[in-house]
Order: sequence, then structure tokens, then C-alpha cells
Amino acid sequence: MSLSEDSIDPTPTTQQDTQTGFDDTEPVDSSMQEFYQLYQELLVITLALTGVVFISVWIAYSGNIALNYLLGACAGVLYLRMLAKDVERLGREKQSLSKTRLALLVALILLASRWNQLQILPIFLGFLTYKATLIFYVIRMAFVSD
Repeated sequence: MSLSEDSIDPTPTTQQDTQTGFDDTEPVDSSMQEFYQLYQELLVITLALTGVVFISVWIAYSGNIALNYLLGACAGVLYLRMLAKDVERLGREKQSLSKTRLALLVALILLASRWNQLQILPIFLGFLTYKATLIFYVIRMAFVSD
């Protein structure tokens, strides 16, 4: 058997090669759909947790501290949204995540340190509410059996 006797017709190696065009986008759409569902779930949990903690802080402490917490929690939700948008673009448009999201927290802490009405600790703890959401989600997923 020599090389000249072999057929040079290409043989399809994947399902995408057998089709014309790039119609086989189901895995990408499926994974993005899962991503959007995860983002929506994390957003709902974060907002619910923010509401519960905001009311608790209002009752236990004062309205000013509760509003400081709410300001930080809103910044945390904005940070989560910015992170989701950054992850959504990862692979298509970008090769790495940007670090500019952290400027949001830095600007908020600087604003709190300059303005006497704002307190740094409630704002920072409010910002970390999305982290508590992630911990809650991971613990829930660890105990849920498929």
C-alpha cells in the first residue's frame, strides 16, 4: 500500500465537521443558559439576604447603620453584575478577567472615609453580602443529591 493509493477524501472527525456551517452551537448555548440561571439564582439569593439583614440591622441598631449596610450591599450586587458580565465575555472577546471591578469597593471605602455620615464597617460588610450568598449556595449544593 503506497501513499498514492490512499484516498484523499477528508473524513469527518466530529459532528461539527459533518455539517455545513456552524449550526452546532448547542453546547455553548446550554452552558451559557446554565450560567444565566446560576447568575439569576445568585442575584435572587443576594437580594433576599440583603433584605433580611437590612431589616435586622435596622431593628437591632439604627437606620443610619442599616442604610450604610444597604449602600454596601448595593455595591456588592453591582460588583456581582460586573463580574457576571466579565465572565460572560470571557472566551469570546477577552482572554482574562479585568480587575477594574475592585475599584468600586475602593471608591466606596474612600467615600465613606471622607464623608462623616458614612461608616466603613457596615458598608464593607454589606459589600460582602454576595460572598455570603456564594457560601450559602456552595453549602446547599454540597447537601443536595442529584
